[in-house]
Amino acid sequence: MVTERQAMSEYAINVEHISKRYRLYRGKADRLKDALHLSRKKSYEEFYALSDVNFSVKKGETVGLIGTNGAGKSTLLKLLTGVLTPSEGQIEVNGKVSALLELGAGFNSEYTGLENIYFNGTLMGYTREQMEKKVPEILDFAGIGDYIYQPVKTYSSGMFARLAFALAINVEPDILVVDEALSVGDIYFQSRCFKKMDDIKRGGTTILLVTHDMSSVIKYCDKVVVMNHGRVVREGSPKQMVDIYKKILVNQYDENEEDGDRSAGKALAVEEGSWMSHLSLNDENVLYGNGKAEIVDFGFFDESGRITGMILKKSVFSFKVKVKFFEDIEYPIFTYTVKNAKGAEITGTNTMFEKVDFPLAKKGEQYVVTFTQKALLQGGEYLVSFGCTGYENGQFTVYDRHYDVANLTIVSEQNTVGTFDMDSGVTVERVEDD
Repeated sequence: MVTERQAMSEYAINVEHISKRYRLYRGKADRLKDALHLSRKKSYEEFYALSDVNFSVKKGETVGLIGTNGAGKSTLLKLLTGVLTPSEGQIEVNGKVSALLELGAGFNSEYTGLENIYFNGTLMGYTREQMEKKVPEILDFAGIGDYIYQPVKTYSSGMFARLAFALAINVEPDILVVDEALSVGDIYFQSRCFKKMDDIKRGGTTILLVTHDMSSVIKYCDKVVVMNHGRVVREGSPKQMVDIYKKILVNQYDENEEDGDRSAGKALAVEEGSWMSHLSLNDENVLYGNGKAEIVDFGFFDESGRITGMILKKSVFSFKVKVKFFEDIEYPIFTYTVKNAKGAEITGTNTMFEKVDFPLAKKGEQYVVTFTQKALLQGGEYLVSFGCTGYENGQFTVYDRHYDVANLTIVSEQNTVGTFDMDSGVTVERVEDD
């Protein structure tokens, strides 16, 4: 029989009913009166940055933590790394934690880069002799040369990120916590960082990743936790959680939505003889919007104009979307997106990007939007999404979105490397040796 303690040993992180409460004072005088207990009257308001947060991370998992700005992600990471203490609840962390939080966290700006390496190593429990063995690998990865002997207050943000990541990743952590830090630095550095993260993940390191890059979330994470207004909204597979996050961004998420009800109460209506009735539709699509406009039909058409879900690679084909308007809408935007099987966005465009102005759609009108392009995707299976969006009073608004509604098959006799085929022309020419 497995005991509770043995069961918990499977987890690197376990968070139970965590809350973080702050007092918001109207002024400095109120703060002083409260500290000195000079007034019986409550001179502050309580603000919960986190409220009753619960989740766990198994050892060796890579877990994404996503949410809008102000959702509580950074506060939660500071609690997990001991920078802050919770107002309520319990946190259990099993293993040595290396954290890469906001730029500069854990560094003394007056110390040199080398001094900060030893300083942080001491905080993690390493002796100076142990850190001396790790320093060459850290310096090699950071690649900042003689700047390592300069105070870090003189570093650029890119140099700071290089040193911080090199330190965090090369101290053999059991748990690596990364908060948006990889957005700083050039593409070569970011590539090295993700390769190194892959290496330590294969070695059994647990990774907690906070980022606004949803492609990275889908590519690297085993599980994703979605936060909003200081609470955990949902946790689950990366693809589904990214869909929920996108709903939250446009205030279209229904907290009462059940796990299995991904359409939030809206069903895809397929009429016999419609374009979509000829396609392979996805039972796990996500449909939502405010109802001012509705996507009533869509289809894929080959270069001969025939409706089909199978398109020949390098041929010209079209997406057609039929939209009906139930209110007057100024400058509606029509969109399509193509994703791979894991849910990562591969390509897409919209009428705004393509500079196709559409000043006004009137109530009761219906339009067909056609996107025509060359099929340069590699052969394989893809998911297609359509949308009708716009801006009202400066705010991005979703009128109707059909996420992952249909399967698109690209048929190919020859695949090349990667996602796209650049349709290269190749010549081979013999030349004389000089």
